[in-house]
Amino acid sequence: MTQLRVSEAAALLGVSQDTVRRSIEAGRLAAGKDSSGRVMVDGAALARYAQEVAHPAEVGAVGSSSPRNQLRGVVTRIVSDTVISQVDIQAGPFRLVSLISTEAVTELGLEVGSVAVASVKATNVSVGVPS
Repeated sequence: MTQLRVSEAAALLGVSQDTVRRSIEAGRLAAGKDSSGRVMVDGAALARYAQEVAHPAEVGAVGSSSPRNQLRGVVTRIVSDTVISQVDIQAGPFRLVSLISTEAVTELGLEVGSVAVASVKATNVSVGVPS
């Protein structure tokens, strides 16, 4: 059974350690103490909690498209040359980077601060574990 320190749980959730401690105290996140008396968060409980508190913004209407794998966010950076552009979108806790044509950036009227919907389609997702 995976046990994580409060600091590790906070980093994975993208919140402060105090937020994790308050969640533990309120009974929303299961935790115990190790042999040294440190508060340890149960990994499986953290996974469930992370899913419960993840509330991405509503996608809204995008025209005709599959409703799955869409993340609504704000454009945080655009790097363009004459042919291709890199568009960075922050969608809740997720940073998405897309390479699209500079023509598409212009046609969509994208600029830093624009609201955009990223549609993700992948045939392969690799998973690793930290060392």
